[in-house]
Amino acid sequence: MGTMDAAWPADVEFVEYVRARQHMLLRAAYLVCGDLALAEDLLEGALVKLARQWERVRDEQPDAFVRRILYRDAISSWRNRRPEVVGMDALWEEPPDSWDAEEVERRLDVLRALGGLTPRQRATVVLRYFEDRTEQDTAEVLGVSVGTVRSQTHDALRHLRAALPRVDLGTGGAR
Repeated sequence: MGTMDAAWPADVEFVEYVRARQHMLLRAAYLVCGDLALAEDLLEGALVKLARQWERVRDEQPDAFVRRILYRDAISSWRNRRPEVVGMDALWEEPPDSWDAEEVERRLDVLRALGGLTPRQRATVVLRYFEDRTEQDTAEVLGVSVGTVRSQTHDALRHLRAALPRVDLGTGGAR
């Protein structure tokens, strides 16, 4: 019984962590891969890996650990297959009946444009602008150099500007 009691608080902490962070992590996974089923699989795999390492990382930075796994696994999954169409079952906070037609059109355009990026470009854009991370943080999560982050971001923004000429792609944080 003593062994079970020692493990129990960590299990409770892990469950609380997952409950508190799962929606944000799933949304980030979706933005990176554009497919809800794949995003769910990626998040599930990342959380399994986190559970195995929970004792080691729980007091450090579990978010950084999960994101690193999530983004790297997303890029690896794209090496094996390139999605033909970006999923349109997006994870938006407000119900679809509250959108106006212009807003729906803009969001679909953004999803299509993101679908035209390479996996690393897409991950870089999501980390830099959706999660508002620095170049250094993005490089650490993706396991690449800051120079790679800069070039991938530059190429991605050039592509997005061409695909979305009427959308402001300012770099003032998550949009």
